[in-house]
Amino acid sequence: MSVSTASAANPATSRLVPYITSRAGERPDLLLSLRTQRGPDGHLQLGYWDEYKADRDLRGVLWGRCSQTIGADGLPIGRPHWRMVHPSRQRECMEQLRCQVCAQSARTRHGIVFLAGPGEVRPQEAVVRTAQPPVCPQHARAAAEQCPHLDGRPTVFLVQSAPLYGVIGTPYQYGDGGLQALTAADERLPYGHPGLRWFLASQMVRRLRAYTVITLDDLPGP
Repeated sequence: MSVSTASAANPATSRLVPYITSRAGERPDLLLSLRTQRGPDGHLQLGYWDEYKADRDLRGVLWGRCSQTIGADGLPIGRPHWRMVHPSRQRECMEQLRCQVCAQSARTRHGIVFLAGPGEVRPQEAVVRTAQPPVCPQHARAAAEQCPHLDGRPTVFLVQSAPLYGVIGTPYQYGDGGLQALTAADERLPYGHPGLRWFLASQMVRRLRAYTVITLDDLPGP
């Protein structure tokens, strides 16, 4: 799978468009598509009227639907919405540990590379949590230089263990007025939290547990 590039008047200014970046024309599903339903344990939970197995992740959490504009080569097309992440593609890369730029496997013989923006995490902490999918060594430097979030000076983690932690999204409640979102701000909940039954996820989070902080000059080979 090849990576997309953004078209520009001057070819020299073309930018790589990460696979997870949202594109023009991709829109989230309507609130009317949501409903309350009985979960496997018999308790009420958030769901879709026409729910499919793929609407929930490996831990049973419901994910926000968003349309995709895909070209003949299977890659996203359209004007990129920089700083906006497509929920399904972010989930795909996090679940399968694929590069957020090219969607190929990010695994190497030496570990998996994750990047964090300046001040986003504290490398000295025993556990680091991130919603940024990994990158392959081939695209790590380009991602660092072109991603506004990374600002050209990321913290680079070479990771040996990165289990799933939880999700970022929006909590809902059901009342006299029907289903309502509780807050507009993204909230982060760990898997196993009781509030997840009324949660609509938009990004997946992993824990970086066993890692070494390196520089872009020390990136591993395949």
